[in-house]
Amino acid sequence: MKKTAGQALHFAAPARAWAQRFAFLFLVVAAFALMLLGKADTLLVERARTMVTDAMAPVLEVLARPVDTVGDLVEQTQELADLRTDNAALRRENERLRNWQAAAQKLEAENAALRELSRLTTEPGMRFITARAIGDPGGAFVRSVLVNAGSRDGLTKGQAALTSDGLAGRVAEVGQRSARILLLTDINSRVPVVVGPARDRAILAGDNSNQPTLLYVTPGAELKPGDQVVTSGHGGVFPPGLPVGVVIQADETVMRVQPFVSWAHMEYVRLVDYELPGILLPASPWQTAVSPGAPR
Repeated sequence: MKKTAGQALHFAAPARAWAQRFAFLFLVVAAFALMLLGKADTLLVERARTMVTDAMAPVLEVLARPVDTVGDLVEQTQELADLRTDNAALRRENERLRNWQAAAQKLEAENAALRELSRLTTEPGMRFITARAIGDPGGAFVRSVLVNAGSRDGLTKGQAALTSDGLAGRVAEVGQRSARILLLTDINSRVPVVVGPARDRAILAGDNSNQPTLLYVTPGAELKPGDQVVTSGHGGVFPPGLPVGVVIQADETVMRVQPFVSWAHMEYVRLVDYELPGILLPASPWQTAVSPGAPR
């Protein structure tokens, strides 16, 4: 028995050496043979390839399961680590929000106590509608816009016209189905404003250009380009704090403001009633031009 096994090993050793020596050559010849066979009989090669694929599919599926499982475990581990990080961040954010809530409640209580102590009147309410700009009848002497809302929608003269950028003007004429908005740039427009961190008072006066001017600036005010311009609330037409624009020129000759509103892209206008008394002249602003010194 041992002799037979030894003889088998004796004959197998040269065969194995021969196979190792010529394996590469055999594979090259087999590849060329398969290429020639594929050119000669494509249907046969396709069937053989399909059979091999069908036979190997279960094996590949079995081998792919552990790989997918490992990939899922890695992904779940990463997600768990991310969740822990997010949870820690949310805990810190929640703590900050609680601190802000406590501060807000304290300030609210102090504000209520101060209002009660000073008998301060509350701010008026507000209501608004949004309308589409349907016409721009502006010319050399008028800067106004028509909107598709009127008295049937609750519009009244003097309401503020705003866009998402800031104050655009005010309602000057109201019909049943339409209204006319007098823009800040119109020569008849006069808006009380405050300018810069020092809150210097002035009058924003339109002159039919795209950059209205500042008149009646507080004596001694040192305005500079970049100062923010907001409504002051004087006159009772607009509430204080509405964004108007930014100073772009401030010298001895003229002070000009670049409004935040883009006149060329004004499609929708929010018409707001702040329930203020308002001081408006009854005459239509484009029927009679107002002198530069007379506020409207």
